[in-house]
Amino acid sequence: MWFAYPVIEETLNLEALAEHMSNHNSPFSKGVIKGLLTDMVNCIKEQLLEGKNVKIDDLAIFSIGVKNAKGGAESEEDFSVTKNIKNVKLRARATGTLSVKALNLEATLKKAVALSDSQTTGAGGESGNEEGGGN
Repeated sequence: MWFAYPVIEETLNLEALAEHMSNHNSPFSKGVIKGLLTDMVNCIKEQLLEGKNVKIDDLAIFSIGVKNAKGGAESEEDFSVTKNIKNVKLRARATGTLSVKALNLEATLKKAVALSDSQTTGAGGESGNEEGGGN
């Protein structure tokens, strides 16, 4: 069986993103942009921890999610954070021009070569398929 998987070629940190942004005819330096992005990240964390969602237009709505432990508590008195909450997670829902509908229309799909033999084992034996399957 052949399935599609995203291939991540690189992960940019804030400094690399700031440099990339400063190279797009921006009047702001990499340092100024990095400072603004760092402040934005800190403010988003603060707002999320205060119980607010944060929407960045055409990117995502960030929110906090809670994974409850199986079974739940029988009553409010029996409920305990340590016993009844499995974990807390960050959620991001695409919005605007990055919505699922827009991604389906704009995503560029291409055949990728297998990165190692272990990734092709059990996946058809070949590194790709010209009919649109592959990795």
